[in-house]
Amino acid sequence: MKDRSGLIRARMAGAAVAKGQVLTFLDSHCEVTEGWLEPMLARIAEDRTTSVCPVIDVISDDTFQYQHGNDPQMGGFGWSLFFKWYPVPKREQVRRKGDPTEPVRSPTMAGGLFAIDKSYFEELGQYDPGFNIWGGENLELSFKLWMCGGKLEFIPCSHVGHVFRKKSPYHFPPGTNYVNKNNKRLAEVWLDEYKNFYYRISPSVAKTDPGDLSDRLNLRKNLNCKSFKWYLENIYPESSWPVNYQFMGEVRNMEAHVCLDTMMKEAGHKVGLYGCHGQGGNQIWAYTRNNELRHDDICLDVARGGPVMMLSCHMQGGNQHWNYDESSKEMKHSSGLCLDMSDKSREEPTVQACNGKKSQKWDLKTLDLIS
Repeated sequence: MKDRSGLIRARMAGAAVAKGQVLTFLDSHCEVTEGWLEPMLARIAEDRTTSVCPVIDVISDDTFQYQHGNDPQMGGFGWSLFFKWYPVPKREQVRRKGDPTEPVRSPTMAGGLFAIDKSYFEELGQYDPGFNIWGGENLELSFKLWMCGGKLEFIPCSHVGHVFRKKSPYHFPPGTNYVNKNNKRLAEVWLDEYKNFYYRISPSVAKTDPGDLSDRLNLRKNLNCKSFKWYLENIYPESSWPVNYQFMGEVRNMEAHVCLDTMMKEAGHKVGLYGCHGQGGNQIWAYTRNNELRHDDICLDVARGGPVMMLSCHMQGGNQHWNYDESSKEMKHSSGLCLDMSDKSREEPTVQACNGKKSQKWDLKTLDLIS
């Protein structure tokens, strides 16, 4: 490119001049292995509407040593629309019938390494031309593939190494946030009513001007694409996004008027309590059909009467199983103890013997997440 145009537009410029029937995109910091391309081309030859990705092996960013033999994983995303890797779910293991060469169907791609039929890429509208620099393009293409009649797979017999750097080496002009604009366009075109949930999680995106969306909305209509709810129910049922949750919103203590809050911490830390602000974000919790108290893919977990922790959701009940009594307002753990204010710190909850006191009463206040 003559000028810095970013990853998205550079790829589209390359696709425009490519002569082959299949486009293959790789990041520059990759190393291919022997026989990496043929399995991907073979799969596209079987079905031109299938986009395929290699299994991505790790190359050390310190020594450039290639670490061979990664097993396939599944691509997904959390409440903030950030791509995440997950183990291949049980339903997909069953479908593959133990065949290690069978492709793994994935809800999303990482975005840097994939192949797709050139004409099909064009039919799907390539990337959104309103996207700039980087961010959201992998999810936009993933949603289009599944919602508009295609498929997305990881190919176990294809391996490509990728340097995973400890931090991004790129810099952007001050005052610019390309990712927010890209994600606003993604939400307005593809998330349907779920965009309102996303805006609760990422309120800064809600305030961003997405620009003209008419071309993208017409594209979706002309491709006769399915709904985002269909995508969550059929392609990504493991998603932490709200489908048939019992409740979603704030978990308010009725004595101190504070809410469960992640305090911007991740799995492995204690959950916090903070003044209820009604703005969503760190104070949005889901009470699921599996009786979890979940924030994205972390769940409230209590082991042997210990502290109330945030740990990765395992969907196995046990230490992550809670029963909410609407009449008594008690949130009872599987141990028989009730969620309570800590006597030592008003900034974190605990579990204690249920006694009906007001500090053990919690109001599940539904926020207007999905209109």
